[in-house]
Amino acid sequence: MAKANSINTGTTDREILQTREFDAPRELVFEAWTAPEKIGQWWGPNGFTTTTDKMEFKPNGDWKFTMHGPDGTDYPNHIVYTRIEEPELLKYDHYGHRDEEGDPPHFKVTVIFEDLGGRTRLTMRMLFPSAQARNEAAEFGAIEGGQQTLNRLAHFLSNNPGATSREEFRIYNTDPIS
Repeated sequence: MAKANSINTGTTDREILQTREFDAPRELVFEAWTAPEKIGQWWGPNGFTTTTDKMEFKPNGDWKFTMHGPDGTDYPNHIVYTRIEEPELLKYDHYGHRDEEGDPPHFKVTVIFEDLGGRTRLTMRMLFPSAQARNEAAEFGAIEGGQQTLNRLAHFLSNNPGATSREEFRIYNTDPIS
């Protein structure tokens, strides 16, 4: 018998789900994700820096940025925001750097910022077009890189009064994030 309020989306083999709680207000965590002068201070895995070339924080707006790897390799990225509900929800499509007009995104992301009364639970779901694409991203380091990125966000937030975090990482999700 299925649990009440539980829906199987049929996409679990195409998802990476990461959850973390921060001892910081939801508005502060949301702002760290959406202000170009802040996101560049923590975005990316350990040893990476991020340069924002363009950020239009609005539905259908672009965020074009380059992640600079510790070995000197540059990784251009392109995100298109598809839905914004400040300060609780972000949805965006993540494209590669060589995409042409009309190419599908490499993956879609939903980020939920849940208010826990002065704390925030952040849930990030990456949805890939296929299980193979998800597995390739995992082999490339998407899971560990996501963990490191959220660790860096925790460190960034800890520079503000009372901000620390607890983490929980899961690879698959059985409940939809809509």
